[in-house]
Amino acid sequence: MAVYTHLSAEDLGALISHYDVGELVSAKGIAEGVSNSNWLIETTGKDGGGARYILTMYEFRIELADLPFFLGLLDLLAEKGCPVPATIHDRSGATHRMIINEEGDPKAVALIEFLPGVSIDHPEPAQARAVGHALAQLHLAARDYRERANQMGMSSWKELLDDCGAEGLARIDRELPGIIAQEMQFLADNWPTDLPRGVCHADLFPDNVLMLGDVVTGLIDFYFACTDFFAYDLAVTHAAWCFADHGRKFRPNVSKALLEGYESVLPLTDAERAAMPVLARGAAMRFVSTRAYDWLHTPADALVTRKDPMDFVRRMQFYAREGQAIFSAGA
Repeated sequence: MAVYTHLSAEDLGALISHYDVGELVSAKGIAEGVSNSNWLIETTGKDGGGARYILTMYEFRIELADLPFFLGLLDLLAEKGCPVPATIHDRSGATHRMIINEEGDPKAVALIEFLPGVSIDHPEPAQARAVGHALAQLHLAARDYRERANQMGMSSWKELLDDCGAEGLARIDRELPGIIAQEMQFLADNWPTDLPRGVCHADLFPDNVLMLGDVVTGLIDFYFACTDFFAYDLAVTHAAWCFADHGRKFRPNVSKALLEGYESVLPLTDAERAAMPVLARGAAMRFVSTRAYDWLHTPADALVTRKDPMDFVRRMQFYAREGQAIFSAGA
């Protein structure tokens, strides 16, 4: 989440008037994440008692043709009792609308249910266990949903890294071009081809999970959701949750709890467990590639905080050293 595009109060008010949510009271930009512009919207509510929503404007890395997949997935998961925000449909029944921003560019926007809870900066094992449990529930609940190819798979990592160039990568860290070249070759040679698959969140970082204590109240930001290996989705979540100090410190108790929570609902097959070290290295590379690209290309005036790609280089190198021991017994 971030704010790349500025909307006037008049534009926001006109947009909200198409929904049965009352009148606009306030809108506050949210400066987290990297792919969309987001606002916290407050309205008078249907009954005048006040209500909150999240307004998302789709900026890049998201094709408009994919919006029915993302927003329909939210509605499906919400109907099945998963802790996800439902899409607020406008008065015509549409899940999203097109608007013209101040620069004259057409943009798609959607209004999403606001859920209670806070994101956890330093997760405890019980919270990680709850997240693993919720991720497995998501995989089961969406197993009959339609397919969408992973647009942020290995070919996309290579494209982004090629766009950065060796010189650009070296500006981030002088060792980075060599590290990436070696790791990308390893992943190309060892990526699995036949594992259980279905709809994945593919971006379940702590800031995409809302919690109250040890209870998951919301899984949010599904705009990288796709059809891929379930174990890859678990690997992404593991890489996002199980480290501290910018990837320098592995937290084995959090790792163990996350994996136990997942397997309490959906046990890993032998093939999935054997593939987890490679999938975890790939999960780390996915975020090295996007963070490196964003580090070099994010506009200076964007209301967004760039994220250090070396954070995930350290995780990737840790998995290369210790991944087999971590995942062989779920420890």
